[in-house]
Amino acid sequence: MSSKVQSKGPKAKEQPAPGPESRPPPEANDGAMHFLSSLRQEELQMLFFSETLAMVSNTGEPQGELTIEVQRGKHEDNMGTMSQCALVHAFTRGFVDKILCGNSLLGYLTWNLELMEQHSQEFIKLPLLPMERKTSLLKQGDQLAMTRSIKEGEEVRNEVAFFPWSSTAGFISQAANLLLLRVMAWRRTVPQNARFLALDMEGKLCHSTYQALGAQTIQVDRQQAEAFIVEQTVHSDGIPFSCQFYLLSDGHLAKRVQVGSPGCCVITKMPVLREEDVIEPRPVFEKKPLAWEEDIELNSKFLERKEELRLSHTRYLQQHPDGQAIVADFLLFLLLRRPDDVVTFAAEFFGPFSARRPPAPALRSSTPHSAFRPGPAAPRPAPRAQRLGRRRDPAALLALLRF
Repeated sequence: MSSKVQSKGPKAKEQPAPGPESRPPPEANDGAMHFLSSLRQEELQMLFFSETLAMVSNTGEPQGELTIEVQRGKHEDNMGTMSQCALVHAFTRGFVDKILCGNSLLGYLTWNLELMEQHSQEFIKLPLLPMERKTSLLKQGDQLAMTRSIKEGEEVRNEVAFFPWSSTAGFISQAANLLLLRVMAWRRTVPQNARFLALDMEGKLCHSTYQALGAQTIQVDRQQAEAFIVEQTVHSDGIPFSCQFYLLSDGHLAKRVQVGSPGCCVITKMPVLREEDVIEPRPVFEKKPLAWEEDIELNSKFLERKEELRLSHTRYLQQHPDGQAIVADFLLFLLLRRPDDVVTFAAEFFGPFSARRPPAPALRSSTPHSAFRPGPAAPRPAPRAQRLGRRRDPAALLALLRF
């Protein structure tokens, strides 16, 4: 149930207080709620595009333009929280019976088409009594706030109404209706016997139904396409309001006919119809053994690389003969000692070359302790590599060669 508060503007018209409602407020049925719960963000994003239709009279004369744009947007609520949403913007301006009129619409929707915020404005420039109507809908906590400002000539009437949020389940706003029609065209189906909620011209909640009227082939810009026809009816307390939408397979609006209106909106150029992307499974390639020895090209590259590395290694040893001498000394001592633990023997051999090793004392024991063994190390002669840079003693070399 909604509550209204009227405030006076300049030259505002006094309105009688609304009487108690004799019947319960309308509710959306299970068919409508099930259809809204089936919506997915990925599906709605396929329907994000802009389109433009021409307003024409019954005789085909151009009278204006209708533009609808749906895109991804961001909405900030009254608590300052930002969230992703669907942003709907529509604009119409033209002439009806030579009278300038138009409207604009801006709406923020969740991925289930729940209304977060919407602003609309309509005007008719009548010669004697121009009329303008502004409506704002905003979700505030557990209720939906509606603000209306109606200006007729010099008279202004302001209204504020609040609807409990629980009573707006299944509510389809003007912005949500434009996106819901695209979903129906994309799915090529209309939920049968589904009753949604909508606002009538007086700002009251009422039922809104959709009906599929079949398909029709239309011709646009020398091209033919099949249009899916959906009729929406808003069941207000007064005269029901009906509108027919001719929708292409991807949701583009080809024609819009308001029942009782002297004109309609049609497209003048056939859009590029969008299709759902079919993701093919990734191909599976079996692993095959690589017999590079039998491949002439791979074998040739292997031999070239092998020769390149051999020449590089030879060149390095020629430029650094000390490295070859150190390796020769180590192999000689290894063959003379033949230790059981080769790794520990190598660590003791190359340990004195470490830059972090402290200098040895002038007088050392014949059995110095080794950091690589738990007990005292066996004495061994100083490696010949420690005498690099000095003249080698021939007698010492001969002693090393004895068995």
